[in-house]
Amino acid sequence: MHPTHNTLSETVRIRSIELLNKHLAAAIDLQAQVKQAHWNVRGPGFIGIHRLFDDVAGKVGTYSDMIAERVGGLGGAALGTVQTATRSSFLIPYPHDIGDENQHAFAVAGSLAAFGQSVRGANEQAAGFGDVDTADMLTDISRGIGQQLWLVESHISRT
Repeated sequence: MHPTHNTLSETVRIRSIELLNKHLAAAIDLQAQVKQAHWNVRGPGFIGIHRLFDDVAGKVGTYSDMIAERVGGLGGAALGTVQTATRSSFLIPYPHDIGDENQHAFAVAGSLAAFGQSVRGANEQAAGFGDVDTADMLTDISRGIGQQLWLVESHISRT
């Protein structure tokens, strides 16, 4: 732990840092998954969904930064390397054998939903052990992920 004037107890800060680093790894993985879709999507609606995936990846990158900076503010070290994300992400691996825009939208939606669900649980955990600022930040991230999920799901053909 790095020295800090943060007034949360060290026990609370350690718990929050662990929770946040878990979600930092998943956010880095999620951003890479969305970029994978962005680079490989094909179909008649290509340009729209290609741009959407780029926007979603950018939003997820912003959430990674928020998480990592909160870790630093708590006196911890943000564990944000690709190697750490590979070892620590709880998301299922992204399929490499798809190209169709509907398949990519479905896969990205699944990853967004899994990340969002975990962030909501982390929000409750952080509030439960007394870190309301982390919980509040996770609420913002959850809300943003929900919006991105809605945008991606609007591109899934239900026929």
